Amino acid sequence: MTPDESGQSSPVTLPAGLEAILRGHPRDVDGFTVTRLLPSLARKHVGPFVFCDHLGPSVLPPGRGLDVRPHPHIGLATVTYVLEGEIMHRDSLGSEQAIRAGAVNWMTSGRGIVHSERTPPEVRQAGSRMHVMQLWVGLPKAFEEVAPEFHHHPEHTLPDFSEAGCRVRVLAGTAYGRTSPVRTFSELFYAEASIPKGASLSVPEGHEERGVYVISGALCFGEQPIEERCLAVFTAGGAPLVSATADSRVLLLGGAPLDGPRYIDWNFVSSSTARIEEAKAAWRAGQFPKVPGDDIEFIPLP
Repeated sequence: MTPDESGQSSPVTLPAGLEAILRGHPRDVDGFTVTRLLPSLARKHVGPFVFCDHLGPSVLPPGRGLDVRPHPHIGLATVTYVLEGEIMHRDSLGSEQAIRAGAVNWMTSGRGIVHSERTPPEVRQAGSRMHVMQLWVGLPKAFEEVAPEFHHHPEHTLPDFSEAGCRVRVLAGTAYGRTSPVRTFSELFYAEASIPKGASLSVPEGHEERGVYVISGALCFGEQPIEERCLAVFTAGGAPLVSATADSRVLLLGGAPLDGPRYIDWNFVSSSTARIEEAKAAWRAGQFPKVPGDDIEFIPLP
């Protein structure tokens, strides 16, 4: 799906330490509920994260499923985290991987990759729930043109622990002294936490840009509420403490900002607009590699 600049920051005065609250606006896309947080009018990125979509939760009746046809990427890594349901990932490297709840897929596009995301036939036949977070990480300039890679990390391989009475899982990077096995190309953190009502959790220290996204439930930072489907962006320094006013499921993300501006056009991210135009021309001309097992359909360039 193509990024747009939706979302907005809160117009009220925010407490010290809180830079912005990006409010996601759910919309229907072919029967799926989609909330886009990044890029937004208020913030283009948080650390190296340049794109954030929250898909679902959606109930899929028997016979219906997700069908994201083959499409290309350059200059980024996609990070797919399934909360509920199952997705079959295929790409032009020949990868074919079912992504189930709790697992992380990290796909580095580098100089170019093509992939598709579909509901497996057996899951489609039975019907299912679909609930997914997909983020894009911009690659540092030195790695924008690396060879593409795909890595799948099952749930049991990711650090899972208790922190201040909250269950935390580190999905990528380092947080709370634990490091995910997911290979990254820059300093970042990406974690999921379950915060019981009345409990508090500090945002990881040592990162210049940090955010907390409320998947479900509700938080507060001091007297400032952070509602469901909102991304709170914190300033650098200290360890801001968020408290749950209801049982909450959240994502924590951030890291060092990218080494210069990034441009996003359709599914392409790059520090060079000329490189993006080159990629668009290559896709239009059919010069990207095919996806084995899913090489008939494709998403045309808008």
